[in-house]
Parts: sequence; C-alpha cells; structure tokens
Amino acid sequence: MRIAVPAEIKNSENRVAAIPAGVDALVQRGHEVFVQAGAGEGSRIADDEYAAAGATILTGAEETWRAGDLVLKVKEPEASEYAYLRDDLTLFTYLHLAADRPLTEALMRAGTTAVAYETVRGADGSLPLLTPMSTVAGRLSVAVGAYHLMRAQGGRGSLLGGVPGVPRGNVVVIGGGVAGENAVANALGLGARVTVLDVDIDRLGELEARFGNGLVTRHSTRFAVADAVADADLVIGSVLIPGAAAPKLVTDDMVRAMRPGSVLVDIAIDQGGCFEGSRPTTHDAPTFTRHECIYYCVTNMPGAVPATSTHALTNATLPYVQRVADRGWDAAADADSALAAGLNVRGGEIVNAAVARAFS
Repeated sequence: MRIAVPAEIKNSENRVAAIPAGVDALVQRGHEVFVQAGAGEGSRIADDEYAAAGATILTGAEETWRAGDLVLKVKEPEASEYAYLRDDLTLFTYLHLAADRPLTEALMRAGTTAVAYETVRGADGSLPLLTPMSTVAGRLSVAVGAYHLMRAQGGRGSLLGGVPGVPRGNVVVIGGGVAGENAVANALGLGARVTVLDVDIDRLGELEARFGNGLVTRHSTRFAVADAVADADLVIGSVLIPGAAAPKLVTDDMVRAMRPGSVLVDIAIDQGGCFEGSRPTTHDAPTFTRHECIYYCVTNMPGAVPATSTHALTNATLPYVQRVADRGWDAAADADSALAAGLNVRGGEIVNAAVARAFS
C-alpha cells in the first residue's frame, strides 16, 4: 500500500503522524511511505531521518496527499485541505466530527473513508488511540491552569500548592477517565486540594483506592458540579462520550458564582467543550475571559509538547496502521472490531451513530 504523511497545518500543531521507526516497520512489510518535506520539524525529526528509514520525501501537501492510498495525520483536515479528499482515499487521524459539521460534510461529499483515532474502541470499552493523548492533555491541564492562575496572566494570583500558613489551591476535575485521572495525579502532586466528579461510582472508587484520602470524590450531578466549582481556583473539564458532542456541565451561571481570576481548562473542547462558555482557542491565543474567569480551550493541547506526544501517539497507532496497510480497510476492519469502530464516514454517509446523532 502507498502511505502518505503530510505536514500538519493546524495552529502550532508540531506533531507528525509517523516517526522514522514506524516508516521502517512499514517499508519492511513491503509498503511505500511518502512524507512531506518538513513534516517532522516540529517534533525535531529531520527529512534525512525519514529518508534513511526508507521514506520518499515529497515537496508539497497536494503531492503528498495524492501519493497515498492511506493518509495518516494527527489532526483533522483544515478547510484548505478539503480539496485533497477523494473517494479512493482512506484517512486515518483524529477527526472529532461531532464538533465539526463542515468537515463532516466535506468528507461525505468526497466519498472518503474516514477513520477516527478517537473512536477506535476495544471490547473492554478502552480507547487505545485516544489514551496516550488524553494522558498528555490531563497532565498538561494542571500545568497550564497553574500558569494562568498567576496574577501576571490575569489569574487570582494563587499558588496551587500553597505554603505553610496559607491555604492550598482548590482544583475540581469533572470526569474521571484517563485525562481526568492524570489531571488528579498532577494536581495532587503539586499539593492542591482536589475534588473529582464522575457519574460512575465504580470509577470514583477506583480513583479513591489509587489516591487515598487526599482526594475527594463526588457523584456528578448538576447540584454537585455547581457546589464544587463555586469554591474552585482551577476547574478542569475532562468529560468524554466517544464520538459524541460533550455535554455542557458547567453553565455560565455557575461561572458567575466563581471567584474572579479563577481558571477553567476545557480538555473536552475537541468535542465541543463541556463548559457552556467554551469556544476553541489556539496556542497563539490560548485564553479568553468570561464572567471575570479565564478559559483555556486549546483544541490541540498535546501539540505543545510534540517530542513526547508524537512518539506516544505513533507507538499506539502503528499496529493499527500496519493492519490496514497489510490487508486493506475492509479486511482489516472485518478482522478487528476495535478498528472497525473507528469508521466515521464512508461512501458519502455517516456511519458512526454518535456523529449522526450530533447532526440529527
């Protein structure tokens, strides 16, 4: 199979969809790999490294997209890339279609087979291609939240860990999945007071067993969310319904009740965000102020640390890429139900139920 890796063009997206080790693994299996010149620069991977692994380096985006039967990306195509979509192409990347009607319609018009990393789902409910980036985003959320709490950034001027004689900061994490668990771990590591809310009591029990009495767990209801965020210095939204738009759990009225200069980090922004006031932001302009609180809603948080994120992502995606390359999409999906669950659009139709519901 001919596999193409174009450069990412989303704002400050420094990740790349393949590393030289992955290129080598695919070439050794008899596949051709094409990498756009400069695609790895943001992750400190030179063209020469790809070439040494067996890739053909192509100069432009159009040429690279055209070369591939299978195109590997990190983030969803931008509007300027819609023209490269076609009906004999399989696209494998993060898509987050429930929050992106224009892209969904572009994929349908083109007839592209579009497979989303975030909906590849194991029999146990795990999300193996979302997990590494959720881990990164969860850990980053505390770091960016602590940074924007500084008075110079417009925040309350609070130190999450406090100091002797001064109360510690209060962190509220909504959603106890992979991202939420990693946010909890880092917030506790900084010495903050931490509360996590989730609708799954069993999951709350697992988190309590891991972190002990230093963590407060609460069953997530509208009342509990409102009560928890009212006293929070930092709120982290890490709610996930695979493939579907995120529910709006923190309303504007709840934010109005928070103290001025508090920070809200919406990890769920890729799926539309779980705060009513959220809107997508970029690494160049990551925050905005609403009701005297600071919102951080960057849609590609892991892109800030590509030296970590690129390797973590490609370690997870490579086995699935090999299956598709070796067998073609149909046979690979027939043999692997987890991979089959990744299919979102094919032959001009939405085939993922959660995406279909998002657009009625």
